[in-house]
Amino acid sequence: MKKIAIAGRPNTGKSTLFNALTGTRDALVHDRPGVTRDTICGTMKFREDCTLCDTAGLENARAGIAAESTNMAIDAISGADAVLFVVDGRTGLLPEDMNWARAVRRKTKSPILLLINKSESGKRLGDIHEFYKLGFGEPALISAEHKSGFDAIFEFINHAVPADTQNNSVEHESRVKIAILGQPNVGKSTLVNRILGENRQIVKDEPGVTRDTVKIPAKFYGRDILLMDTAGLRRKSNVRDDVETLSALKSLDAIEKADVVILVVDATRDIENQALGIAARVYDAGKILCVALNKWDLVPADERDEKLLNLKHHFTNSFHQIIKPMMLAISAEKGTGVQNMFKRIYEQCDISTANAPTSLINKIVGELVEARQPPMSRLKRPMKIKFASQTGRHPMRITINVGGASDIPESYTRYLRRGIANALHWEHLPVVIEYTKSENPFD
Repeated sequence: MKKIAIAGRPNTGKSTLFNALTGTRDALVHDRPGVTRDTICGTMKFREDCTLCDTAGLENARAGIAAESTNMAIDAISGADAVLFVVDGRTGLLPEDMNWARAVRRKTKSPILLLINKSESGKRLGDIHEFYKLGFGEPALISAEHKSGFDAIFEFINHAVPADTQNNSVEHESRVKIAILGQPNVGKSTLVNRILGENRQIVKDEPGVTRDTVKIPAKFYGRDILLMDTAGLRRKSNVRDDVETLSALKSLDAIEKADVVILVVDATRDIENQALGIAARVYDAGKILCVALNKWDLVPADERDEKLLNLKHHFTNSFHQIIKPMMLAISAEKGTGVQNMFKRIYEQCDISTANAPTSLINKIVGELVEARQPPMSRLKRPMKIKFASQTGRHPMRITINVGGASDIPESYTRYLRRGIANALHWEHLPVVIEYTKSENPFD
């Protein structure tokens, strides 16, 4: 796909423009400059063959996160087929705009459109003729917030980037969407970089580096995937910053958009209650969950067997909804265990797309009932299980038609769920049992 990069110094409205052109809220928007750190990519609404990239604000920093963000932004600009260079019409032309305009011209030979943002009110605009000094030709006046002036952008992109007649919709639908979640500083971005084979995400030994949910299409271990690297989730009591609050909401929203969630935890520590809470959200959303025990290489070799057993025991006892949690030891930094983890994930994806034959489900349920009869109801009426079938996927949903008692205890439902999951190899998948009352008036 063709790539369009949005560039400019901090706080000119690049992320607002990105959200408007993609029709999403994927880019975090805040009045504070420097909120965007990683490069965020998405599909344009009016050109589905084009990927739009929101880059970090260009800053003259020699070290630290700002320097790494700027370097990644420059890389994205260099690899783009066209560039939208955004300036702030209210503040007027600044020396930083001049400096970065020269840098962008050196880094790319692709067409560049100059956008004067925040131009909704002519009274608040500075001298727009100053912006001709940037060397990008005639600027276009836009308001990203009010979505005005976009015709110039559409015309520029259609002219600069010829339309790709190939239909990519099937390719997009076949991608496995994988969200990577976890607490701060457990190695999420390191894992993303390991999968991509490049330093795409900023990695620092400090929490809160990633702020946006970054979506990255990739091919790994033979399959097309869409990776979603999310901001670290902390306890609510520790979140005192509104930017971090917005980041956390985007992280949780990624669960709904994913097929698979990799919950990264630090294997050198015990699993915390917050990680269990995230796992519960994943299960309730009907998604496949993989718990990645990262930094396994830091666990002493003679303690690993006992450590793994204790972690699985803790997780299983605290989170009974999943029959058998998929917990795998990896080292994102060294790459060990990562391919095996994806092999297991792909296996579960294939299993989760299947529809079990109704005859098989009835046979399994019948054997389970024969082995352990349902309890009597509070009214001492027997419960008759008549018919069962699979009625949904993601989660795997089994609907059982019953007669007689309707107040089936949760303990018996858990028994049925475990038995069905074991028989159909759904142990790692969320399984839901629903009951419907028989409509036969003679029951």
